[in-house]
Amino acid sequence: MTVHIVEDDFGVSDALSILVEGMGHDAVVYPDAESFFEGKPPVSGDLVIVDLGLPGVSGAQVVRWLSEFRDPPKVIVISGQPGNRLREMLSGLNPLPSCASRFRKKNLHLISRALASLP
Repeated sequence: MTVHIVEDDFGVSDALSILVEGMGHDAVVYPDAESFFEGKPPVSGDLVIVDLGLPGVSGAQVVRWLSEFRDPPKVIVISGQPGNRLREMLSGLNPLPSCASRFRKKNLHLISRALASLP
């Protein structure tokens, strides 16, 4: 099981990878959507944490691409945008991925719970 982190802010991606690896999972960090698309695709047991505010191809496009997988991985979107804006940006997706707007304690719990539920 691998956690794919698609985040252009090095401080955020580094903190997330430390959290992921500290919980015993493998982390792969991508600085943008384009490098994520070029890498090995995630599988159904994986988790993808993606920032919606990526440069170039947006995080919303990454989420839409993942939603087309036959057996998609779990997805958590992160952003500095308020939660209602996140849901608006992701409207039309079914199921709607888990959203963590801004880095607050409750959002780190969301990510921690997702990691704890992985094999």
